[in-house]
Amino acid sequence: MNIFITKQIPQAGLDLLREAGISYTIAEKTLLQDELIDRLKPFDALLSAGFVKADAAFLQACSHLKVVSLFSVGFDNVDIAAATRLGIPVGNTPGVLSRATADTAFLLMLAVSRKAFYNYHKILDGKWQEFEPVADLGMELYGKTLGVFGLGKIGYEMAKKCRAAFDMDIIYHNRSHNEMAERDLGARYVTFEALLAQSDVLSVHANFSLETKGLFNKEAFEQMKPGSIFINTARGGLHNETDLKEALDNQTIWGAGLDVTNPEPMDPQNPLLKMPNVCVLPHIGSATVETRNAMAVMAAKNAIAGLKGERLPTIVNPDVYA
Repeated sequence: MNIFITKQIPQAGLDLLREAGISYTIAEKTLLQDELIDRLKPFDALLSAGFVKADAAFLQACSHLKVVSLFSVGFDNVDIAAATRLGIPVGNTPGVLSRATADTAFLLMLAVSRKAFYNYHKILDGKWQEFEPVADLGMELYGKTLGVFGLGKIGYEMAKKCRAAFDMDIIYHNRSHNEMAERDLGARYVTFEALLAQSDVLSVHANFSLETKGLFNKEAFEQMKPGSIFINTARGGLHNETDLKEALDNQTIWGAGLDVTNPEPMDPQNPLLKMPNVCVLPHIGSATVETRNAMAVMAAKNAIAGLKGERLPTIVNPDVYA
């Protein structure tokens, strides 16, 4: 049994593969889709770290694979219906990165509220001048309202931090109610329109899908408070960046913090990077030693189970077993 890994992953996952008697090969460079299809011919499994567009054509060409193990929670880059039809189980790494990603959302919220990135660059540019009482003022978050779009595990961790640190009121919009958040945090379920209208900070933690693609656009931003902050640590495709810049330019909203962009990587000349009330990070939500180790272990366990013909511990397409 052998497995192809698209990028270097932490040693914790590789050790598990070795202990299970599975040989592995790690790609020396990022491969185009056709190159990857060719490389996968002699392999039994794929461990995908980074973006691999596993559409129906890709999966059909790799239908010999016993398992596709994703080094991520998101699986919007995989045609799940096609994988199921071809009998290929797909695994992901949910849960283990909830706190780290929520930490990043919290970091961005704070950084935007105090224009931290902009003021840091003022030092680098030699523009730190004497004290000015009304210059570069931020805003406080105490007692404000946090709106969460997609109150799952990551959204819950974000809400918990905001409640504890700033005594923020929590509102949310989901496909279903989150009873734990309502019980523990006093979270209130609201309509999407109410979420936009009532949030002082709106933090996005939903999955990317056809229903959520581009959901945060001109129309949505126009329904938000003029003093509100938009945070996205989920997927860049959930927001329209042209509309976001326009909303910031027009002061339709106050600021934005992004760990995900559309597209990725972001163009270094993107005007959002020069705005004082915008903070952008290069998709580092899960980038801690502890979280990446846990992701590697989970991805390895999914790969091992698939190669042994066992049910994946975290299966994206359980119907494959039917």
